[in-house]
Amino acid sequence: MNIGLIIVGDEILSGKRQDKHLPKVIELLAARGLSLCWARYVGDDRPRITADLRHAFGCGDLVFSCGGIGATPDDHTRQCAAAALKVELALHPQARDLILERMRDVAAEQGQTFDPDRPDNVHRLNMGLFPVGAQIIPNPFNKIAGFSVADVHFVPGFPVMAWPMIEWVLDTHYARLHRSTRMPERSVIVFGAMEASLTPLMEDIERRFAGVRVFSLPSVDHPQWGRHIELGVKGGGEVEEAYAALRAGLQQLGAKLGPELVR
Repeated sequence: MNIGLIIVGDEILSGKRQDKHLPKVIELLAARGLSLCWARYVGDDRPRITADLRHAFGCGDLVFSCGGIGATPDDHTRQCAAAALKVELALHPQARDLILERMRDVAAEQGQTFDPDRPDNVHRLNMGLFPVGAQIIPNPFNKIAGFSVADVHFVPGFPVMAWPMIEWVLDTHYARLHRSTRMPERSVIVFGAMEASLTPLMEDIERRFAGVRVFSLPSVDHPQWGRHIELGVKGGGEVEEAYAALRAGLQQLGAKLGPELVR
C-alpha cells in the first residue's frame, strides 16, 4: 500500500515556519518497516486543497493530511474534504463530547464555571464538524479529535498533536502493513562515471529483476568522496541477486568502485 503525505498551510510555503512533518513521518514509517511514496505541500487555498484531497480519496493510497482542521477563517481542510467527497459537514457526536470535555477541563483549570452556551464555546464545536461518515482520531494532547475517511487521515498542524495521532492510526488500523525491517537496499559508490553511460545497465537490471528498483544519487561536492554516484537497488524482490548483477555490470564497464552501503 503506497503512503502519501499532504502538508497544508501558507506559513510553510512562505517560510514563516519550517516544516517538521515530512522528516518525522518518514521516521515514524521507517520504525514500522514502511516508507513514504509521495508528499505534497499546499497553501491555504480551497480549490487547491480540494483538488489534492480529491486525488487522495481516489488514488487508493494511505494518506495523512497535516494542518488546517481548526475553526479559524484560514482553516479550510475540513470543508475541502467534504467538497472532495461531495458530502456535507456534520457535528460528530464523539468529537462534540470530547470538545465539551476539553472546555470543562479548561474552565476548571482557570477556576471558572463552564458555560457551554458562551459564544466562544459554541464556536469551538466547529472543530468537530467532519464530513459525514468520518471516524475520529483521538488527540492525546488536548482531546480535540482529528478524523479519518477511508484511508485518508486528517490531523492538526501542531507536531505535538499530529505525531502521536499518526502513530495511533498506523498502529491501530495498519498493523498488518508493518514489517520487522525496511525493504532491503544495497548500493555502491561509483567514481568517475556519468549517469547517462550507466542508464542502460540500470534499465537492464529493472527489466531482469521484478520488484526491484534501481536508484542513482549523484553528488558533486561530497566532503569525503567528492564527485561520485551512489548507485544501488531496493525493493521487495531479489535485491541481493540484482545487486550482484549491478556490480558485475559496473565491473564490465570498467567503473571505479568505492565503498558499499547497506541500509
